[in-house]
Amino acid sequence: MNVIELDRFTKRYGSVQAVTDLTLYVPEGSFYGFIGPNGAGKSTTIRAILGLLRPTSGKVSVLGRDVSRERTCILAETGYLASEAAFWPGETVGDLLDYSARLRGRRRDQYTEELLQRLQLDPSRKVDQLSYGNRKKAAAVAALQHRPRLLVLDEPTGGMDPLIQREFFAILEERRQAGATIFLSSHIMPEIRRHCDRAAVISHGHLAAEDRVDRLAGADGKQVTVQGHAAVADLPGVRDLQETPTGQSFLYHGDPKPLLQALAQGDVGDCTITEPDLEDWIQRFYREEGDRDDSRYPVP
Repeated sequence: MNVIELDRFTKRYGSVQAVTDLTLYVPEGSFYGFIGPNGAGKSTTIRAILGLLRPTSGKVSVLGRDVSRERTCILAETGYLASEAAFWPGETVGDLLDYSARLRGRRRDQYTEELLQRLQLDPSRKVDQLSYGNRKKAAAVAALQHRPRLLVLDEPTGGMDPLIQREFFAILEERRQAGATIFLSSHIMPEIRRHCDRAAVISHGHLAAEDRVDRLAGADGKQVTVQGHAAVADLPGVRDLQETPTGQSFLYHGDPKPLLQALAQGDVGDCTITEPDLEDWIQRFYREEGDRDDSRYPVP
């Protein structure tokens, strides 16, 4: 079963095309990464998943239900952590969690207390006196405490210290092991690489790539680093060639024989051939996309 299905989802704001024909499937039980630069259409897509906006065209289904018709049922089984956490002033963290639980017809229970302890958050604190990181922790507990089938997380760890981030992802992995699906939108590539099994890259409102995380970078070829110099610039499989004072680095995709011959004929002291890092691949992808004419997709 796919927990999230977007079928040619398109959203326009007047003359502005935010997302175009986005088709995406998020399998049940997956830890799914959603990657894209600012203005790529990530926030629009998340709002559509949560039923906060209607598609201009296409269909959005969550937990096997049409979002436009069954949003209340979907949200009862969904936890959402926004990139910016804002609360009513004057209430305590406990008040916030009580209210969040009542919205879903529940009460705070022992699991809520466990989350508060693990994330080191005092329920008696006033929310308007919390630091940015503690506000994110309060929002995280509110999203998690009802044990949702789907968690939608938008840049969730901003402001959290490294130890709390580690504990937060341990909690998410426990929820996934219990059957939940996690949809993580993040700019932090180590988070995606370390925790997600699949990921999608969105750019200019279009799906640009989608695969297992361990294959996204590898699909772009091998990372080659040379100490010295070889005549590789004209080889058809060479991309992103960088010349340095001590050598060369580039991506190579294709038949290895021409590359090995060029290296053998060059002045090469050492050479390494590895899978490229996901971070490097994404940054190259963003640069290449930025060099293209994006005037057709003026995304806010």
